[in-house]
Amino acid sequence: MTQDRWDVVIVGGGLAGYVSANILGKAGLKTLLVEKANKVGGRAKTDIVNNQYLNIGPHALYKKGRASSILTDLGITITGNAPKKNSIIIYHDTPYIAPFSPKGLVQSKFLSWNEKIEWIGILRKVQKLQSGLFSHKTFQQFVEETTNSFKIQQLLYTLGRLASYSHAPEKISASVMLTHIQLGMGGVVYVDGGWQSIIDQLHNQAVTNSVQIQTGSSVKHLNAIESGEWQLKLSNQETILSKFIIYTGSPQALNGLLGVPSKKLPFNQLEPIKAATLDVALTKLPNPNNLFALGIDEPYYFSVHSNYARLSHDGKSKVLHVLRYHHPNAHINGPDEKLKLEGFLETLQPGWKNYEIKSRCFPQITVNCRLSKVGDETIFSRGLSIAPGLYMAGDWASPYVMLSEAAVESGKQAALEVIDKETGV
Repeated sequence: MTQDRWDVVIVGGGLAGYVSANILGKAGLKTLLVEKANKVGGRAKTDIVNNQYLNIGPHALYKKGRASSILTDLGITITGNAPKKNSIIIYHDTPYIAPFSPKGLVQSKFLSWNEKIEWIGILRKVQKLQSGLFSHKTFQQFVEETTNSFKIQQLLYTLGRLASYSHAPEKISASVMLTHIQLGMGGVVYVDGGWQSIIDQLHNQAVTNSVQIQTGSSVKHLNAIESGEWQLKLSNQETILSKFIIYTGSPQALNGLLGVPSKKLPFNQLEPIKAATLDVALTKLPNPNNLFALGIDEPYYFSVHSNYARLSHDGKSKVLHVLRYHHPNAHINGPDEKLKLEGFLETLQPGWKNYEIKSRCFPQITVNCRLSKVGDETIFSRGLSIAPGLYMAGDWASPYVMLSEAAVESGKQAALEVIDKETGV
């Protein structure tokens, strides 16, 4: 690099890092973004394989979330469509029409008539409640206090998995889970071109605003020096100095980068949310009526994203995702996970392999770096700054939301805090 001193160095080229970069670049701060991979995007990147746009697992953007409004304010254009609400649920290997829409509720045979009346009331309650009032409860406690019906409890757990990717209702905060269920009720969008289209726009705007991007370099050590600056040592032996750092990487790795004892900072104690994904492109669907399905007694997700977003060069193929949500304590066997995912897809799209363009399986991916638990708010009691000049952002860096909501919002907030410190506002 031609410049070894920066106003701000952003560690990580994912959604949070690029939101920060856009805000800092527009403010005129000399900013460097460092990404360890050769391609930017993090978990928001999209791979183009055989002319198919494959996200890393299923991605959807909340229509009424903060992330959508912040990205719009930054000038990012997002195109795509909302999936239709007609879907099926699988319970004890039996498909049922899902009672998630008025029409589905009437037609579904999963619930009794009395359960349907109760389910309508619960959905209305969830939609209107103040989720922050439940910060002291787990989602399981909320569910068990809300209904005695086993089937309705299972439906609530299923909606929770869909909204948060979390399969640990006994651990996750009811407040965070209910917030995301409410966001999901407001609708989602499958993005044309995959989420890389968002990253690419953020990248181009950052470069236009003189943000420097350095890929293929991981940060090995962060050191606060006597001058009040931060020293970053990179994997290519380069040393960089900066007034501020915005760290958007894994919270579990932060202690090691700072060289502090594990008890000094709580971040290495955080549990990530993980899942297995099967990403598939087909020339056609064997069963074109099955576009969306959720497991009730087994934690599965299935959706044909290309019916609502352009996810191939010609727009003719079918791109779909199958996901199996993992419990944090689960022991994962890669080949077994692949067989389970393919088996679930076979029940919905029999003979799909006859039309396969491309399929790939990731038996264990990190979906979110933090499983939001009761009491996590204390971790963020000092805001986004954990040391003078060192700020954090990412899908884990918010006590109230997670996923892209947390990544975008914390990326914006960290950048604004840096600007306030730099300008003295």
